[in-house]
Amino acid sequence: MAGITASDADVVALLMRQHGDIRNLFDEVEQTTGDERRDAFRRLVRLLAVHETAEEEVVHPFTRSSVPDGDKVVDDRLTEEREAEELLSRLDGMDVDEPTFLPELQALRLDVMAHARAEERYEFNHIRRHADKARLASMATALRAAEAMAPTHPHPGTESAAKNLTLGPLAALVDRTRDTVRKAVGKDR
Repeated sequence: MAGITASDADVVALLMRQHGDIRNLFDEVEQTTGDERRDAFRRLVRLLAVHETAEEEVVHPFTRSSVPDGDKVVDDRLTEEREAEELLSRLDGMDVDEPTFLPELQALRLDVMAHARAEERYEFNHIRRHADKARLASMATALRAAEAMAPTHPHPGTESAAKNLTLGPLAALVDRTRDTVRKAVGKDR
């Protein structure tokens, strides 16, 4: 598959790169205005939505079954995700020019970055210890496949692999249709 770097063949490296992309998108949203901010925010919402869904479907099940105290590690991450997803959902319904948008975005950024640090420390390090190179590569492939089918907007309350697999395809279809229509009519909120 073209465009996949060597580091993307390792699920932890792929997720760490995405965490960097998320930080960069937060910067872009905060530093721009108007249509540029709206576009950057749409990309941020999409990346956060597909990233979290893919983690819930691929990474968390591995952690639960292969990492000591994996259930607790995942449950803690899911609690963080749920809180961030609720705030992201609220922001997704706002216009980026509203006066409350930036303060809410900054609160989301703090939550998301704390969550990313916790994943890196409590989950990703353990995945590296408990998965060989082949497993890291197969998880990276599975993660990319999950992202391709994931909803592009937050759906609080679906933070589990089972719920994502049951509700995700319909939510993804609705989200991707809405994204296409918005793009076609030139209206992004």
